[in-house]
Amino acid sequence: MFRSPLIAGNWKMHKTLPEARELVQGIRDGIAKLSNANRVEVLICPPYPLLFPMAKAIAGTPILLGAQNAHEAVQGAFTGEVSVPMLKETGCSHVLVGHSERRQLFGEKGDRLANKTRAVVGAGLTAVFCVGETLAERDAGSTESTIERQLAEALSPDTPADRLLIAYEPIWAIGTGRNATPDQAQAAHAFIRRWLASKLGREAAQTIRILYGGSVKPENARSLAEQVDIDGMLVGGASLSAADFLAIISAVAVAKGG
Repeated sequence: MFRSPLIAGNWKMHKTLPEARELVQGIRDGIAKLSNANRVEVLICPPYPLLFPMAKAIAGTPILLGAQNAHEAVQGAFTGEVSVPMLKETGCSHVLVGHSERRQLFGEKGDRLANKTRAVVGAGLTAVFCVGETLAERDAGSTESTIERQLAEALSPDTPADRLLIAYEPIWAIGTGRNATPDQAQAAHAFIRRWLASKLGREAAQTIRILYGGSVKPENARSLAEQVDIDGMLVGGASLSAADFLAIISAVAVAKGG
């Protein structure tokens, strides 16, 4: 079954407004020149203050807008937080949930992530739900049990498949210089798809896209995307360079037959 590949750029806490405008202009210009760009969906996830101006910057293009996080409540006394309805008003179509940095640095897990996922899909947006194991968990042979626990914490049989993407982030391969091989990434993606089939149904599992996010670069994007269960990339550092991001988009399009 063909699943349209998606390349998501997570800018994290980077880019001032002038820098962001320059980056998006570079991406826009580059996509217009790529003959195979229409085979790939492109999503950018800037920091909160840049959402409105980036929505304007990508207007009239196929580029999608996403947020890096969201609070689960519609409103309330939650200083420093941003709700899903607020994000929707900026033009966001996607929200990252459970990113490894949110899990590790801010202690997000369990019911919190389940509530965030429900808030995102309940508002008609798409949740990009992130899972992945640490180096200690991989070395202990608990990769699959870790991923299974993380998926089970937040997803249920009533989670709408058309509002869900999964991103596999092997934490041990992010910024460590130790990259996951295509075979290792495919094995994790295949496990995730089997789990989705067992919980959400086989049809849903075949339609949900699973992205890979672990030090994705132009040099390894094609070999990763050639794997049958890898449906795109969640790109960190390389998404901050228009040239690198465009090279990844092109590599994935070629790998998927574009």
